[in-house]
Amino acid sequence: MKIHKEGHLILLGLVIALTAVNLLISRLAPGLLILAGIASLVVFGLVLQFFRHPRRAIETHDNNIVYAPADGRVVVIEEAEETEYLNEKRLQVSIFMSPLNVHVNRNPVGGQVRYLKHHPGKYLVAWHPKSSTENERTTVVIDNGSTELLVRQIAGAMARRIRNYLKVGQEVAQGSEMGFIKFGSRVDVFLPLDAEVVVQVDEKVQGNRTVIARLKS
Repeated sequence: MKIHKEGHLILLGLVIALTAVNLLISRLAPGLLILAGIASLVVFGLVLQFFRHPRRAIETHDNNIVYAPADGRVVVIEEAEETEYLNEKRLQVSIFMSPLNVHVNRNPVGGQVRYLKHHPGKYLVAWHPKSSTENERTTVVIDNGSTELLVRQIAGAMARRIRNYLKVGQEVAQGSEMGFIKFGSRVDVFLPLDAEVVVQVDEKVQGNRTVIARLKS
């Protein structure tokens, strides 16, 4: 299992901190050293699994298919007015990522990046109705050649850092890495109204594996 680059320094710092704590316990309370060692391994394991980066090759590259951009649970499927860039009503599909999910974000379609903007903001829980417009977030618009899809990375109560690796004008491949959100978050996808959504609320999805919608040709 590959470890994501966003976790390298955090994991190194955690190893140093846990080692220092265990050395201190070995001097002050040696009888608790075994318990402290077990607790340290558990903490390190939990943080390590958060930064896992599984290889997810897409079986069928088709820009009329929209893959899940993240692992998690579908929490919203509804019509919504998108006012930042598209300025029209769209079908919104939102995926909530718990701290136990893979937090790599992937491009749901291939095409050219038309728009990219980061917004500072609040840290409401990611499933809050206003989190899409009031939380820290990064908005990306990808033109797949026939329509534009808007994808929004949203920070949650625990997530305080959004990474996005794209640039305006860049050509991106379907399924390639878009970014990373640390420690619990949400991703919204705004689809054309005539798109066929093939997932349901509360359904668990995986980035690059689960098809969330099909676009009209």
